[in-house]
Amino acid sequence: MATELKTGITAAASRAADAAVRGTVEGILRDVEARGDAAVRAYSEQFDGWSPPDFRLSPAAVAELVERVDPAVRRDIEFAQRQIRTFAEAQRDALRDVEIETIPGVTLGHRHIPVQSVGCYIPGGRYPMIASAHMSILTAKVAGVPRVAACTPPYQGRAHAETIAAMAMAGADDIYVLGGVQAIAAMGIGTASIAPVDMLVGPGNAYVAEAKRQLFGRVGIDLLAGPTEILVIADDTADAEMVATDLLGQAEHGPTSPAVLVTTSRALAEAVVGEIARQLEVLPTADLAGAAWRDYGRIVLVESEDEAVRVADDIASEHVEVLTRDPQVFLDRMTNYGSLFLGPETNVAYGDKVIGTNHILPTRRAARYTGGLWVGKFLKTVTYQRVTPEASALIGDYCSRLCAIERFWGHKEQADLRVRRYARAPANR
Repeated sequence: MATELKTGITAAASRAADAAVRGTVEGILRDVEARGDAAVRAYSEQFDGWSPPDFRLSPAAVAELVERVDPAVRRDIEFAQRQIRTFAEAQRDALRDVEIETIPGVTLGHRHIPVQSVGCYIPGGRYPMIASAHMSILTAKVAGVPRVAACTPPYQGRAHAETIAAMAMAGADDIYVLGGVQAIAAMGIGTASIAPVDMLVGPGNAYVAEAKRQLFGRVGIDLLAGPTEILVIADDTADAEMVATDLLGQAEHGPTSPAVLVTTSRALAEAVVGEIARQLEVLPTADLAGAAWRDYGRIVLVESEDEAVRVADDIASEHVEVLTRDPQVFLDRMTNYGSLFLGPETNVAYGDKVIGTNHILPTRRAARYTGGLWVGKFLKTVTYQRVTPEASALIGDYCSRLCAIERFWGHKEQADLRVRRYARAPANR
């Protein structure tokens, strides 16, 4: 039976925090709906101290910022984007249009059509999240999206050159230095100066995730990518330093980032507690990582790999690292996760920044029903049908009788009309 050696905040406390966020976001969205650009500017001033003449960067301003970036940094960005593009293109190539003849004269098919406009949010208030530009903008472009608008907040009072460079290199059509709920509202609702999009994507804090949730339906969204999560599954072959490093490496995202260890080894669990305390004494981001570990950190002791699989699938974490004798067991058996990192040679930072898989992933147990962002999220799989006159008479005969059972008389007449028009002889039953 699983034993909780360390627990995080209660579910009730989490729900109370969610309610406070929900109310704040509702008010901002209503205000942007009513006042448009004026509201967006007011919130940008309030939350970011940022009110430039135009939130949209001109092509010349973008070019100047890109030129400002060290060439070595640009090469690093190019390497990361090449990795992400290669994997995204392979995913796109795996999606095929379909057309089949189900019976003589009845042709059915589907096509993958890109969403026509997408708004990408690139976080950057606390950390300049350069990699999110690759993951959202570049992936949308590989999918074939014609217009990609992208927002990122100012960083320390100015546009962050490296982030803007990554956005431009990824292929963004319109780049705005604008953050938070006001950015999501501007893209999702639209203002006089910012054309609305059809879909919103990208990670963010609890407020950004809630804004996307409230706008869903009005626009599409990728998923609810809120505060990042990590789950490490480890046995007695894992070392405490690596486990602690990887837990804190994600906890530093912010004070509400869950970090969980599921282990079959009590000795490892105890060693990790001590190692985390040691690392927090020297980690530059200890103020955030320490708060996250204190309030959202968990350690679960399990009796077997079977139980580890069950517990991990119930947690359904965004990122799952497997530091065990045979990581393949978890790839073969787990069903609920955003991305899986198998063995000590890889880690979540690789996935977050450079290796090629997408880092915009489901959080808060959404991995039970969705995967992360990929080219397929930007594609609408739509169907069509084409029928010969003879086949229409045959299908219409069946359709007429089925509509009568359901008492859909208008539907029945649609079928009967075709039967009368196209039947040369009574269709076979």
